[in-house]
This record gives sequence, structure tokens and C-alpha cells, in this order.
Amino acid sequence: MSYVELHAHSYYSLLDGVPTPEALVAQAAQYQMPALALTDHDALYGAPRFWRAAQAAGIKPIFGCELTLAGAAGHLTLLAETQAGYANLCQLITLARNAQTKGSAALPRAVLAAHSAGLIALSGCRSGVLARALRTRQPEHALQLAARLAQLFGRNNFFIELQRHHERGDQARNHALQTLASRLQLPLVATGNVHYLESADAPLHDVLTCIRSRVALERAGSLLRTNAEYRFRTPQEMAALFAEWPAALANTLVIAARCQAQLPHGPQQLPKIELPSGVNAAEYLTALCQAALQTRVATATAPAYRETLARELEIISEQQLANYFLVVWDLVRFARQRGILCQGRGSAANSLTAYLLGITPVDPLAAGLVFERFLSRERITQPDIDIDFAADRREEAIQYLYQKYGPAHTAMACTMITFRARSALRDAGLALGFAPALLDRACAAIDDYSAGRLPDSSSLRAAFGAQLDTPRWQQLLQMAARLAGFPRHLGLHNGGMILCAQPLSHHIPVEPASMEARSAVQWDKDALEMADWIKLDVLGLRMLSAIDSACRFVGQHTGSTPDLSALSFDDAGVYAMLCRGETIGIFQVESRAQAALIPKFQPRSFADLTVQIALIRPGPLQANMVHPYLRRRAGREPVAYLHPSLAAALDETLGVILFQEQVLKVARDLAGFSAGEGELLRRALSHKNASAQLETFRLRFIAGAQQRAVNADTAQAVFEQLKAFGGYSFSKAHAAAFAVITYWSAWLRHHHPLQYFAGLLCHQPMGFYPPHVVVSDARRIGVRFLPVHIQHSQAAVTVEQNAIRLGLGYVSGLGAAHIELLEQARPFHSLPDLVQRTRLPRPQLEALILAGALDCFGERRALLWEMAGAYRTAQRPPALPMRTADEHA
Repeated sequence: MSYVELHAHSYYSLLDGVPTPEALVAQAAQYQMPALALTDHDALYGAPRFWRAAQAAGIKPIFGCELTLAGAAGHLTLLAETQAGYANLCQLITLARNAQTKGSAALPRAVLAAHSAGLIALSGCRSGVLARALRTRQPEHALQLAARLAQLFGRNNFFIELQRHHERGDQARNHALQTLASRLQLPLVATGNVHYLESADAPLHDVLTCIRSRVALERAGSLLRTNAEYRFRTPQEMAALFAEWPAALANTLVIAARCQAQLPHGPQQLPKIELPSGVNAAEYLTALCQAALQTRVATATAPAYRETLARELEIISEQQLANYFLVVWDLVRFARQRGILCQGRGSAANSLTAYLLGITPVDPLAAGLVFERFLSRERITQPDIDIDFAADRREEAIQYLYQKYGPAHTAMACTMITFRARSALRDAGLALGFAPALLDRACAAIDDYSAGRLPDSSSLRAAFGAQLDTPRWQQLLQMAARLAGFPRHLGLHNGGMILCAQPLSHHIPVEPASMEARSAVQWDKDALEMADWIKLDVLGLRMLSAIDSACRFVGQHTGSTPDLSALSFDDAGVYAMLCRGETIGIFQVESRAQAALIPKFQPRSFADLTVQIALIRPGPLQANMVHPYLRRRAGREPVAYLHPSLAAALDETLGVILFQEQVLKVARDLAGFSAGEGELLRRALSHKNASAQLETFRLRFIAGAQQRAVNADTAQAVFEQLKAFGGYSFSKAHAAAFAVITYWSAWLRHHHPLQYFAGLLCHQPMGFYPPHVVVSDARRIGVRFLPVHIQHSQAAVTVEQNAIRLGLGYVSGLGAAHIELLEQARPFHSLPDLVQRTRLPRPQLEALILAGALDCFGERRALLWEMAGAYRTAQRPPALPMRTADEHA
């Protein structure tokens, strides 16, 4: 008899399931099941991966979850039958997660009725609502509960779920459930409650259970399952187990046939921006860009810009992305109105539209960028625009989105925090009963991120030697290695924001984030991309905070705040400073590798700066692009092209394929690819498992080149060059956007070093060097520093008397509350006065003395001695006033 598994957990049942969604689908395909349900605990984290794997295997995916009901009522298995049912499933998970502690869920039964349409409910496992009632010897209560659920979901949509795992009580429970079903004339269904693929995975499941419950195996007791039978059984095994109830098996096929819900694919409809009367989004976007064209572009070059803009707007309109651009424009406009420094980066800088809207800072035509690297008719994924905000004010931008569009329509992408070497070793070790101190030693010895390589760790071997060969250690290392990549808990994406015109919880479950006033959808960035959803990255960049603070200091000192957007990127003094290697504190070029490159490279223009930033990247370094480029730049190696038509694309990098945009240009100039086709080629070159796709592109490339009178051997050689270097190339648009910030920071350091270093020190830690190195470099070029002073220092660094005054925040151990207390109480007349009026804790006062903040009161050694007496005096009750003789009289 055929059978479909309707109750299966992946490792997205966090710390409870073992298999990946793909592994479950592969097993179902091996068993020739026509469909499979994924029912993770209170979540749809794995739904997009499950959908993609099922599509590839030709299996119908059924979306569901095992929902936790409030008040210890138990679990309920829910399956989405229709699209309305899928929306209700998402809303129920959202409601179950709402107002719960992180990682927990509890759905009030009262809300089920409002969200039951389109759902098929199964009564659950041994922890299900009915099984729990039966286990507590309340058969009548179980009967009443089943009747209510049948009424709520509909008699044809509520199934009594039977499971057999050869555990004590299975048979009695199943017979009691059958009796209940018979009395109410409800259908039965058999499920496997799959938590792992094979019995050999049961020990790993036990360890996950212990990690989740924070107990060691030896004390886990009833928390562990009693056997290894929660595996993915074959249809034949299920038929043997449930021979007594053939209808329960047959109903799995009935339910599978009924479930037609699809994963909601994007792009989602975004919230609407307020538009002028009688104008749609595309028309308003066009009007904004054309108005900006008059002010941002020289008249002599306007025709080329008008043509490019028209082409971009046509593609944006076709892709229905006009409102997306307006949403981003509105956010950037808000930030600028509030004085928040921000700018776009990444592939969006290839867009003239983004430049004209003020989203990105780079003129793409002047920089030779390619719009199709960002967006094209051929593109198969949604674009996203990354915007960097001054890190200390990014939250204002995030909360603007929540307030403008509403919390029901706004959330952040989640990220799955997965097990790495140290977390896997520590958690598995605690589960297996290892002493915490021993695990601390082991984790300190690990020099690798990957948990999968723990059994072969040379650093662990050096620290523990032959101990690692004992059975106990081998068990730990093997178990920890198996945890590699497992999701452990949910986190927030760095800045990925999801907006939707409809409530997000109709499409993706939403849960509260640990950060106040934040929420997260249950899909990470990869899942959102699989489902073709659009996100907006609202990122924080400390360098923008430092630049903003520096500009404010300049304004305070000179009366005029620098307008960075008006800089022309051609200040010879700025480039001379960079060429001298004075790069500490300069964005993107202060690392040791960049500092070593600059004297050889000698950047003299903004284009040079863009190349400089792109060269010291993992890709160009791995592909050995740096040294050939430098040799050619120095004239020690000739610049040669495999074909003359490559010169236009590769001239700026002396024949080296450094930028991603150059791949598009080479494919266009040599083989006649459209820019969009070139982008698809570039994406294929950057993927490791795209050999079949690359072969298709190779044939198309050679054929296109031959049509342009390029012989096949030359075309093949160029294609091999693209394969060798194209996959390691770096986005020129991204490099150019970063080069803007590099130039701004260099310009400030060159023209306003005092204020620039003050800005840097206001926002530490940042960059490659600790504050004392930054201070030392500033002193080298003549910047004066004033020490921390109890009467004058603010929390952050300030500028006074043509010097930088270090802030109280630089005193070790002094927190924000301590600093606020001191600021409110000062001025102080003496150390005892400070102690008496603030009662500052001793460690913090001692730190202030040692930092020199109290030097105005005396020598530090003497102050440390005086401190003890000051505290004794402060702790005495105030003396009662003496009565005078007159008062006695």
C-alpha cells in the first residue's frame, strides 16, 4: 500500500530534528512517495528549502507545522490545504510566538477558530491534545475536546492521528483514539512523527534534546525517547505497523491529494508611497529622476544620460520595481532630513536611477558601470539595495520604517545561528557530561571555525595529545562534528528589512526579536531569495558615524560644516598623503595589506582608488591578480589582450579581469551577449556547481564570437580567462561606492586632522587598529591630546583648545550609568566630595584615578590612599547638631 508521511521534522525543529529538508525529500523520493509534509515545531523556517528540494524531486510539498498550544494543552499538527489555509497557518504561528520568550511558542486555543479555514488538523503525537487528555485518564474530556476541534476545523478536516514507535502505551493510546474516533465518526490517519532518517541518528537526537533542555545525558531521564524508532519508515513498514487500521494509511493519500497550498512567491507587493494626485509610481519615479537630471548632470553629456535613464526606467517599470525605488528614496530622504549620514553601495551603484534619487553616490556613466549588473530583463533573482547609515543612528532609520508602514507590514530577515567548532564542542560536551572547565580548555585550543573538522584538529591534538584517542573523547568529537551547520537558535540579519503591503504574517510567520521594537520573519536571506522576495538592507557603518562627528567638530571650530557631497575627488594633497602611506584611520585602505600595496600602487585619482580597494579582496588575491596588475602599472610587463575587442573593457585594469562589470563587457564586446546575458554568465562563473550551465554558456560564447569574426580558438581562450578570473572578480560599483567614503575620510584627515581623529575616537572600536595606535599616529602628525578630566571630559571625545580631550568612556570599567551620574553631580571640589555626592563604586573610582582623571585633586598614589578614608567618611551617618546654651535654656 502507498503511504505519504504527513508528520516530519527537519533540523529546523530547532534542537529536536536531525535531517535537513533536502534529506527528508530525498528519502521520500527514494520511497516513491508522491508527497511529503514538513511539520516543524511552531515554524516555517525551512519551507523555502523544502519547496525547492521537492520541486527538484518531483514531489508535492505540503506545508505544515506542529503547533504548541498554551496552558500545557499539547501539540496539534496542522497542514495547509488551501492558500487561505497557508495564510492562516502563518498567522497562527505568529500568534503562538507573540509575547513569548525567545524560542518559545504557545497558542491560546481561543484564537484557533478565527484562523481554522483552509487547514487540515491532525490530533498530534503522544504530546498531542487528545493523547495528553487520555494519558491523564480523562476520556470524556478527550471526547469533548475532539468534538470541539472537529467543529472548529470541520469534520472532514480533523483527523485522529495514530502513531506507533514500539513504546509503552502506544497500543493502548491508539485503541483509545480509535474508540474516540468511532464515537464521533472522525477519520483516522497514520503518521511517523519523523525526527531522524535512520535509527543510527537517535544518539545525535538525544544529544540535541539534552542541549535543548540543558541537562546531561545521564540526568535526562524521561526527556529522552525510549528507543530509536522515530525514523523515516518505508511505506511497507508503515503498512505492517498499521495493518489493523488500513483506512489510516489510505487517508494519508487522501490528505496529500487535497493539500494544494503553494509557497507564496515574490516579489511581494510593497507598501505604497504617498504620490501626487493622478500620478502612478512609475510616473512619479520618472519625474523625480528627470528633475534631478537637470541639477546633477552637465548639459554637454545630457543626451547619453537621458538615453540611459529611459532604458533603466523601462526595465524598472517592466519589473514592477518603481515603488521599490520610491520606498528606498523615501527612506534616504528621511535620513537626510534628520541629518543622518547615509549612502547606498553594492551593485545598486550601477544604476543611474539610484544615483539621481540620491541613493548612491557614484555617477555610473562617468565610472563606466553597467546597470544590468544590478537589474536586467534576464535577471532571475530580485535586486536589493544596500544602504549604509551612520551606525549610531541606524536605529532611527529602522524605526522609521516600522512607524511609517506599521509593525504588521515591517520586519527584519532572520538569520540562523548555526553550530561552529566551539559551540558544537561545548554544547555536545556538556550533554555528554564533560566538565565545563575541561571544555573551556578545549574551546580555547580550537583554531578552526568548522565543527566538521574537529576530529582532525591539530590544535586540539597539540593541547590534549593521546586523551583524544579515548572512547569518551572520540564520542564527543564525532558528535560535535555531526552538529556542524545545524541551526542552534534564531538571530537577526545585519540589516535586511522586509516590507509588504499586506500583513507579513499572511505570507511568512513573524516572531518577536530579542531587541526591543524589532520583529523577524521566519525566513533568512537565502530563503527569501529562493521565494523571490525583495529586501532592503539597512546597514550600520561606524566610519560614517566617525565622518559625521568629524564634520560636526569642523563646523564647531570653523563655523562651516564641510559639504562632502560637493567634493570633486581631485585634491592632489589627499592623494599625496595616501601615497606616503599615511592611511591609519582611512576607510578601506588602512589594513597592513593595503598599506603595503599603496607605495607600489601610488593612487592619483578616484579611478585609481577604486582599483586599489578592489585589489585587496579574497577573490583577486586568490586568483593572483595583484602582482600582474602592479607589474603592468609599473611598466615591467606589457599590457596584452587576447583580442583587440577586449581593450575597451579591460584597459582600465591593464588587461586584468578585476571587476565583475568587466565580465559583462567582455561577453558583450567579443561574443555579442546582451548585458543581461553577461550577468547570467558572471553568476554562473561565480558558482562552484554550475558546470552544465557553463558549458551552455561556452558554446553560446564561441558561437557569438565567431559571428563577430573571432576565431574559435581565441574565443575559447578568452572564455577560459573568464573562468579563471571572472569568478574571483569584485563589483566595481561596490568598490567605487566605498572609494567615496575612502576619499571623504582621507580628505578630512588631510585638511582637518584634529577633528578627524576626534571623530574616529568617538566611535571605537573600528577598523584595524586599537585606539592607542590611532592616538600615536595622530600625535605623529602634530595632533595634541588632553587627558581624561573629571571636570571637563564628556562621555565621548571632544575638541577643546585646539586639542582632543579624551572622554570618560575611555576609562576602563566606567559604564554609561556611572558617567551620567558624574556629569550630573560635577563640578567636584575634592575626591571626598566626589565620593560623598556620587557614592561611585570603588573599582570605578580607582580606574578614574589610575587614568589620571582626578589629577586635578593631587598625585595618583596619594589619591589611592585617600580613597579608603573618603569611603569611610561617606558611610558614616551625619552628625547630629549640638544644642546651644540658648537652646538649653
